[in-house]
Amino acid sequence: MIVIETHHRASPELLAATNHLIPQLSSSFAGLTMERLEAVLVHESVTFFVARADSAIVGLLTLAMFPLATGLRAWIEDVVVDTSARGQGAGDALVNAAIATARDAGARTVDLTSRSDREAAHRLYERMGFVRRETNVYRFSLDN
Repeated sequence: MIVIETHHRASPELLAATNHLIPQLSSSFAGLTMERLEAVLVHESVTFFVARADSAIVGLLTLAMFPLATGLRAWIEDVVVDTSARGQGAGDALVNAAIATARDAGARTVDLTSRSDREAAHRLYERMGFVRRETNVYRFSLDN
């Protein structure tokens, strides 16, 4: 059974799980410190979801919500389920929890992006009712 929790404080268990799971999503992830994780978790715009199976953390999702002149924006980021737990419903449970939280907060839509090579994630999002938008995503790197 998958259990979804929200976390607002860092712990050694959560730090270890995050540093284990995020590299499965992003090869450029350099790892988090306890202080950086804490900064994410306590931010007023962030809800951090954890999926557990048999008490072990097997998935993560970050929901960012922020007010704009056009309304409350809800954005899903950093969705990852451990390779050993995929296909057991953790992704569905995480996304459903984020959607419910956004709805309860008054958001009218929930957005996310997904790299083109994440085909299983695309199937999940489409099965859950997300519709691919024709848009361009631009990035300006501040590292240069």
